[in-house]
Amino acid sequence: MKKGISSLELTALVNELQFLAKGKISQIYHKDQEVILQLHATGEGKQLLKIIPGKYLSLTHEKESALRPSGFCMQLRKYLSNAFIKSITQRGAERIVVFEFEKKETFYLIVELFSKGNVVLTDKDYNIISVFVWQKWKDRTVKPKEIYKFPEPGQNWKKISEQKLIIILKNSEKRNLATCLATELNLGGVYAEEVLKRIDVDKNVLPKEGNAKKIIAEIKKMIKEIKEPKGYIYDEDMTPIPLQDQKENSITKTYNEAISTIDPFHVKSPYEKKIAALKNTIAHQEEAIAMQEQNIDENTQKGELIYEKYQPLQKLLDIVKEMKKTKEWNEIETALKKEKKIQSVDLKNKKVAIEL
Repeated sequence: MKKGISSLELTALVNELQFLAKGKISQIYHKDQEVILQLHATGEGKQLLKIIPGKYLSLTHEKESALRPSGFCMQLRKYLSNAFIKSITQRGAERIVVFEFEKKETFYLIVELFSKGNVVLTDKDYNIISVFVWQKWKDRTVKPKEIYKFPEPGQNWKKISEQKLIIILKNSEKRNLATCLATELNLGGVYAEEVLKRIDVDKNVLPKEGNAKKIIAEIKKMIKEIKEPKGYIYDEDMTPIPLQDQKENSITKTYNEAISTIDPFHVKSPYEKKIAALKNTIAHQEEAIAMQEQNIDENTQKGELIYEKYQPLQKLLDIVKEMKKTKEWNEIETALKKEKKIQSVDLKNKKVAIEL
């Protein structure tokens, strides 16, 4: 099952969480890999927001707390208890959410959902007060008393222009269009393929063969869809928009509701993996059978039509055979084109197309 979320899915979640703005923090819990913010939202009452760094965040109905709160939890309580949420934003198209809190001072709680993830508490100038886990990267260090630096951003699929996308597609060295959109536009594999299915473009064509105008138009449609998303639950995924050519197992009223059911730490048993593989094989076989049945029907109809028109077809074949004895193919072509039912003559492959 799903282990984390993509940029587009995070956008959908953040859209749904906007009602928490102006909400007041009443309690904070931390156990193992989870941080839960308990707050009172205007007109909605008590809400629980679960954060799992590197995985996802969503509303939940359950909370667990450690017998003794961690040092990180105590720091969050010290600075954020009774604070109001001023805003909840996604950093560009990155898998980063920034909560702005107001108390006597302004604080930021930055949730990183990429790589191993992190939760960082800073003051208004982004001086780090506390972190979920200390980290050191090549270009930045995330630990108390350091200034928090956001990672270098990738392409923002929400604001990409047609001209910019044309340049990306033209210069891409990826093996196909779907991979290019997934990685270089930060759409992720599921939604890169979904865009191409919706505009009827083969995902395996080279990036430069992509239709930038149609891609941009479809992305804009998706952005509108995820302003008020639902949860579409499939065997191996949960999406905020319906996927083409797939039948969902169920639909939830909100995407948060679907995502809250994820257990990102669940490890599949060998039996589950085998069952999933067999289901996938069966699905492909059923698709192949349906295609063969369609081909049988079509070829049966063609055969019946040919049998029905057998005499005029045989007469035409006899005429062509007779003409071949004394004439060249270009002469035969000229003669055949005089017949109304002859659609085309292919001299190279010696084929004649006839309207039946």
